[in-house]
Order: sequence, then C-alpha cells, then structure tokens
Amino acid sequence: MSSGSLPKGSAHQRLRILLVTTWAVTVAVALYLYFFQRDAIQNRLSGAFSTSLVIASAIYLAMGAARAFTLIPSTYLVLAGLPLFPPVLLFILTLVGIGVSSAIIYRFSESLHLHELFEQGKHKRHADRLRDVLQRHELPIIIGWSFFPLAPTDLICYVCGLLEVNFPKFLVGILVGEGTICAIYIFFGTSMLRFLGL
Repeated sequence: MSSGSLPKGSAHQRLRILLVTTWAVTVAVALYLYFFQRDAIQNRLSGAFSTSLVIASAIYLAMGAARAFTLIPSTYLVLAGLPLFPPVLLFILTLVGIGVSSAIIYRFSESLHLHELFEQGKHKRHADRLRDVLQRHELPIIIGWSFFPLAPTDLICYVCGLLEVNFPKFLVGILVGEGTICAIYIFFGTSMLRFLGL
C-alpha cells in the first residue's frame, strides 16, 4: 500500500505521508525510551498525576482513530503503547481505536480515495475474492480476516463498506478478530518482556 499509488501532489498523499512519519517517530521514540531510558521513565510515571495518563490515553486514541488515514496496521501502535500503558488499559484503548478507525474506513472509504489503493495492483484480486465470500458468510469471514496477522484489516473494512454489510455485524466481527490478535500481542508480549527482564 504505497503512497505512490495516489495522484502526485494530492492533499491526501501529503496527509498520509505526514501521518506515517508521525507514526514512525512515535514508535521509534517509545521503543528507545523503553529499552534505553526505562528507569527514568518508570520514575517519572510513578510520580505523575492521573491526568498524565488521561492525556497519554487521549493521544493514543487519537492516533488509533488517525490510523484510518494511514492504513498502517494497528500492530505498530500496540508496540508503541506496550511500554507506556498497563496491559488492560492498552487493550481497551486499542479496541476503541480499532473500532473508530474501522468505522471511518467503512463509512468514508470513497472520500478517503481507498479505491485507488484497493482496486489496483496486488489488492484487487483480494478485494474481488472478498466480495464473493462476504455475500455468503459475512461474520465468520470478517472475524477470520481481522484475526489473521498478514491480512490487511483495512481491506475488509473497505469491502464491507462497499457492500453495505450490516454495520453492527461488521463492527462486532472486526472487534472480535482484531481484539483477539491484539490481546495475544499485548498480554503475551507483556509477559515475555517481564520474563526477559526488559
């Protein structure tokens, strides 16, 4: 899903580049702080007021919602949040962000020009196949596609929006599939980091 598939100089392309850059910097800074400045961060967090956590949560949610404009997998945001939030709070924030970004793609895929990404090149075959199977088995396909780590969840959101799949059913499927894989990342990842003493 390269930004080169969008018209050169378009506002959409510039916005996407800006958001992808912001995203990459956030992940890099979070990982640096966690691995190289962990003690200092822990000391500051332990003495911080609850409003700091509220502000951090609001920023995380905003980035989760903005994910709809970048089409970056939610996994990267989870990795950025893993060292910063308690696991249960991170899981809840991640689910809310996924719900908002998925709803944005579902409702506004045309104005986001997602057809320029999903109806050309390597994704066209997947989009065509998804349309066929979704008409027969909506909920299981949405859950399975959302859970599978190598499948772009934004593609299923786009196709569901085009086919006008029942919105509550769509959202439940996305949250069950993505929620399951994100729970594995968050809780297993936190356990592994503790086991390794990181």
